[in-house]
Amino acid sequence: MSDNEEKKERCCSTSTAECCKVESVVTIDERGQMILPKELREKAGLVAGDKLVIATSMKEGRFNFLMMFRADDFGDMVKGVVGPVMRTMWMDKQEEK
Repeated sequence: MSDNEEKKERCCSTSTAECCKVESVVTIDERGQMILPKELREKAGLVAGDKLVIATSMKEGRFNFLMMFRADDFGDMVKGVVGPVMRTMWMDKQEEK
């Protein structure tokens, strides 16, 4: 297996989602704004007024990457992750009693 095939398999093997890929390159203007290209907005179904959550990851004191999520979807994702953790913690507390 080539290095590229191995990297692709590792990328995709832990999720049912497609591998990460570069969709576009954007430029930040002098006012700190950026424009998402029309093709990407259409592909993502984004329209004027949609809200996006920006999540970051730090590595060695620097931003490693930024991720954007639809605000509505992000709340559901947080509930999906935090909910089971909170239930487990609550169950553990109940068992301690």
